[in-house]
Amino acid sequence: MITELGHFALILAFLVSLVQMVMPLVGAHKRWPGWMAVAEPAATLQFLLVASSFAALTYAFVVSDFSLKLVYENSHSAKPMIYKISGVWGNHEGSMLLWVLILALFGACAAWFGTNIPPTLRARVLAVQSSVSAAFYAFIIFTSNPFTRLSIPPIDGTDLNPLLQDPGLAFHPPFLYLGYVGLSICFSFAVAALIEGRVDAAWGRWVRPWTLAAWIFLTIGIALGSWWAYYELGWGGFWFWDPVENASFMPWLFAAALLHSAIVVEKRESLKSWTILLAILAFGFSLIGTFIVRSGLLTSVHAFANDPVRGKFILYILLFFTGGALTLFAARSNVMESKGVFGVVSRESALVVNNILLAVSSFVVFVGTMWPFVAEMLFDRKLSVGAPFFNMAFTPFMVVLGLILPVGAMISWKRGKLDRVLRSLTPAFGLAIALMGLVWAMQTGRSLMGPIGVFLGTWIVAGAVTDLIGRTGQSRDFSRLLRLPRAEWGKAVAHAGLGITMLGIAGLLAWQEEDIRVAHIDEPWTVGDFEFTLLSVNRVQGPNYNSTMGEVRVTTDGREIAVLNPEKRVYPVAQMPTTEAAIDYRVMRDVYVVIGDPQDNGGWVMRIYIKPLANWIWAGAIIMALGGCLSLSDRRYRIAAGARKSAPAQGVPAE
Repeated sequence: MITELGHFALILAFLVSLVQMVMPLVGAHKRWPGWMAVAEPAATLQFLLVASSFAALTYAFVVSDFSLKLVYENSHSAKPMIYKISGVWGNHEGSMLLWVLILALFGACAAWFGTNIPPTLRARVLAVQSSVSAAFYAFIIFTSNPFTRLSIPPIDGTDLNPLLQDPGLAFHPPFLYLGYVGLSICFSFAVAALIEGRVDAAWGRWVRPWTLAAWIFLTIGIALGSWWAYYELGWGGFWFWDPVENASFMPWLFAAALLHSAIVVEKRESLKSWTILLAILAFGFSLIGTFIVRSGLLTSVHAFANDPVRGKFILYILLFFTGGALTLFAARSNVMESKGVFGVVSRESALVVNNILLAVSSFVVFVGTMWPFVAEMLFDRKLSVGAPFFNMAFTPFMVVLGLILPVGAMISWKRGKLDRVLRSLTPAFGLAIALMGLVWAMQTGRSLMGPIGVFLGTWIVAGAVTDLIGRTGQSRDFSRLLRLPRAEWGKAVAHAGLGITMLGIAGLLAWQEEDIRVAHIDEPWTVGDFEFTLLSVNRVQGPNYNSTMGEVRVTTDGREIAVLNPEKRVYPVAQMPTTEAAIDYRVMRDVYVVIGDPQDNGGWVMRIYIKPLANWIWAGAIIMALGGCLSLSDRRYRIAAGARKSAPAQGVPAE
């Protein structure tokens, strides 16, 4: 009964989305207040209905209702409760229901918290947002219905993919979806502004909090996914340039560019056309990522579906919304005339360079991701584009971005003085050079990656600190820092987080040590500064798996620092093995141990990694997200564009 109600609520949400798509749009065009007013309650009702539908599906997973095909294919009665719940979105149909839930959530939030937005613009934003929702409701109902019943309910299910039965994967998809689905509201603001015929400083202030919120969630989601791949897959890496990883990374790059570009619109009323284009492309690349993951176009260890019919439907959605928005952008380009002018040496120019680097680097990732498909389709050649290409093509853009970031963050608006900024940053530059020289001296004979990464990371972190210290004035009154707007603190913290992540990536890639061998019980071996001893290997019964668990003692200078338990699990229901790495996490390094298959001579294959600064990668990402949260909590964002409440601001040019 509950699942039928959930199915009915999903269909009702689809019908409400059609009403919300049409009536406010017509009302805004005709200036009919009653029709425009439909948008807010419709957005709330749509969210409540799809939330009820999602709750009904969750209930089916929790109680193991195997009469639902989706529950049968992605759950099992012996699974721990957390994985029964995460199984709701650990599949194609359930994840798409989560997708539309988040679409409806952002639309409802725009209705609840957008009271300072002029009624016509608000009505159009909610109508455009609902049009995206309607397209995906249709996709779910007609091609990916999560409430399909089985005529004869089986006794038990076939279990969730064991790789997804992990705490990291329980939280990774919701945060990721909140990020790149959240970019839909930025898209809606862009299209609504094009229809409205006005892009001004107030629009820049309205769109920034939504972009910032989506970027924060996307940052956390990507970090969780990277951390999961690091410890769960057993490969020891943090990023593999997998198509699904790239599908979330490309919108993140565009969102970062949009966030900085919107600042220029708000402060200087410049870069209007570029900012609107970024808002369209950011969500457009989210749709491209959805298409990649669900069409079967490209293979991945964590792709959701391999169904050309579904892929075509998503492709039509992508072409309609992205193509339609770009067409509207071209037709309305005359309404986006920039008012502010600025010199070559200015913060505006630095942000333009920032935007170009981020956008071009995203296109580089896109080309590398899609090239195997293009080569096979056009040239009948099977190619693989891996980490060497991405590292070579993508890294230079990030190096240049890191070099200009501290300077751009401190230079003045409109017309800056470069020499004054460089003098202020001299201590930061000196510290970065000194640490680079120290690392170079300590790692004689190795690559330049480590020293350059240390220089860039230190330069960015020290530059962020210098920026804050500069706010204390010549008298160095540090009490001024307590009175700084939270957005300024957020900027400095986010930039410092990026520097810390760069330090972590450089340290891990440049100085990682790896050892693969056949180990025997009680026979120690050495890797780097550490001695390892395989003490025992035991069979362990888990709640829904069988495990081969090793016990490895790790010592250094004769002192025991850890006893690690790497595992190789087999899930009997899914008939699938997984590797569970054992990791000793420390601030300056990780010791990473993986157990492999038994050998004929009684030994076991062991893989050992020593990973310097590995945790700095995810710590930096969390610090970046914290910086975003500080900015989002700024009072100027909470009140949005309150100054635009006057009656004349609610009108629009004649259309």
